[in-house]
Amino acid sequence: MLKLKENFFKEFYRFLKHILANRGLLRALIINDFKKNYLGTYLGLVWAFIQPLTFMLVIWFVFTYGFRTASHGDTPYFLWLASGMIPWFFISNALTAGTSAITNNSFLVKKVAFRVSILPLIQIGSALIIHIGLVLFLIMMFLLYGFSPSVYWVQLPYFILCTVLLLLGISWMTSAIRVFVKDIGNIIGVLLQIGFWATPIFWNISMISPNHQWILKLNPAYYIVQGYRDTFINHVWFWEMPKVTLYYLGITTVFFILGAIVFKRLRPHFGDVL
Repeated sequence: MLKLKENFFKEFYRFLKHILANRGLLRALIINDFKKNYLGTYLGLVWAFIQPLTFMLVIWFVFTYGFRTASHGDTPYFLWLASGMIPWFFISNALTAGTSAITNNSFLVKKVAFRVSILPLIQIGSALIIHIGLVLFLIMMFLLYGFSPSVYWVQLPYFILCTVLLLLGISWMTSAIRVFVKDIGNIIGVLLQIGFWATPIFWNISMISPNHQWILKLNPAYYIVQGYRDTFINHVWFWEMPKVTLYYLGITTVFFILGAIVFKRLRPHFGDVL
């Protein structure tokens, strides 16, 4: 067990060292992937924002004028909804793309000098560009609604980093398995659908009995969504939720280590299958 931990940390150190040494290449690959996804259409980059914004507007309309959701204090429902949906879009898009990172870039797998483990990170980085744009849109909306900038906004990079680490660990595992089991892509799609409705994004967790709320809090996405709302709306620091924070960091560490182990074990066989 001790040797396994030592090997993991050595491999992780090499991974970080490779990223730092090739940060220019990584940046170029992320930008190239981003351009490939969005700049080949007539509207180009606009599509990256039309789709999530349209979905948010539909949900806002349905649950404001249809089901008439409960009040969220002094915060307009659209801002409350957007602060939960924007991090979810990042999780969903990055995980979907990260799962197909190896199979969609099979030509890079066979290059001896290329470190394949950065492929999921490229997909996450591409999704992060869109996410940052949506976060800037969210900040603009808060300002237009008359909310003043808050010191709590400085913890936003922390929640983004937490999300990236969780996504990287899961994507290492799912992208490696996807090479051998194509069904994993469909399974991730189903789990994301369940996760969307099970995560308190457009409904408030207070609607659930306090005796059962802990079940929903086991979902790592809850911590991220709640973190964004604590940053923009509730004005709560992440260290003021020590139990949930420690749980999230623990489950992220588990996924990160497990994903790295699965990826390393399956990596030598990628070329044979692809």
